[in-house]
Amino acid sequence: MTSMIFVNLPVMNLSAAIKFYQAIGFDNNPKFTDDTAACMVWSESIHVMLLTHDKWRHFTQRPIPDATSSEVMLALSLPNREQVEQMTQAAGACGGTADINAIQDYGFMYARAFTDLDGHVWEAMWMDPAAAAE
Repeated sequence: MTSMIFVNLPVMNLSAAIKFYQAIGFDNNPKFTDDTAACMVWSESIHVMLLTHDKWRHFTQRPIPDATSSEVMLALSLPNREQVEQMTQAAGACGGTADINAIQDYGFMYARAFTDLDGHVWEAMWMDPAAAAE
């Protein structure tokens, strides 16, 4: 069995969050989606579980941080710079905040960061495969 990662994120408005993640390229897995949670699929091994705040509290009693805090930045690799642009623009157009950090352009690597509707920080990034192999 392939190892998988399930990133769990608390969200204020589940239906709006589903639409946001679909707009930036995730697919919804209806088998693991109901009115309290949604499974959003990035790849065979990467899934994001969007959980209402009530559902989130079934897993932890730790406080949900406000939308202006950052605990992690989740980076997704994309096949080219154009897709980095598209994802970041889609995030901004769907209610997220694009370019919350300075754009990183090192020639062999390009990255832009954005937040989702609940302030979770994502980074769309591309790295030249030849540079990554060195």
